[in-house]
Amino acid sequence: MAAGSSNYWEDLRKQARQLENELDLKLVSFSKLCTSYSGGRDGRRDRYSSDTTPLLNGSSQDRMFETMAVEIEQLLGKLTGINDKMAEYTNSAGVPSLNAALMHTLQRHRDILQDYTHEFHKTKANFLAIRERENLLGSVRKDIESYKSGSGVNNRRTELFLKEHEHLRNSDRLIEETISIAMATKENMTSQRGMLKSIQSKMNTLANRFPAVNSLIQRINLRKRRDSFILGGVIGICTILLLLYAFH
Repeated sequence: MAAGSSNYWEDLRKQARQLENELDLKLVSFSKLCTSYSGGRDGRRDRYSSDTTPLLNGSSQDRMFETMAVEIEQLLGKLTGINDKMAEYTNSAGVPSLNAALMHTLQRHRDILQDYTHEFHKTKANFLAIRERENLLGSVRKDIESYKSGSGVNNRRTELFLKEHEHLRNSDRLIEETISIAMATKENMTSQRGMLKSIQSKMNTLANRFPAVNSLIQRINLRKRRDSFILGGVIGICTILLLLYAFH
């Protein structure tokens, strides 16, 4: 019965790790899609008058965003279900001494789920904000181009407006780069936190086993000392016998 429960727990942990790995890959791709959305939309507008259609335009990115968002939400739901099953198992575990270790593992998986959920919602909000801003800027630029084509005159006010628009675009790009750096820093900090937790767990295990190691070392030293005494006695007796034999 215990073996069956242990296998059930290991199966849950294996499913949780697999879902976490899939979510990590999906979130990285989702973040890249968010950061590349502005550039893709700019490229599409720059080539709007050309006969060539880009491979990935704004509508394709929008569809990809919706698809990836649904997939990530489904993975988060599955991981939440696995965590709930693990919580039920820890509450019904028959061996009290294992509950602390099980609860520690469960809390770690819950922290990972919370981090992934927060990162997903933050990236999704950033993407929607970028898309809204790009749509607004696209509408403004379309109005400017319509005005220029209708009047046929590049007056001073239009030139100043275009320069100001370029300044805004440069500022937006700097903000996007800052957001990307912050997200990469967060990912590194999350990875380092996992490594520190693993090191702390190993140190606690070594600390619990250290008294037994000390006892084993003391026994080995006593046995070495006894063997040294025996070997010294044998050598001394043999030396005395050789001297008696030599002077006899």
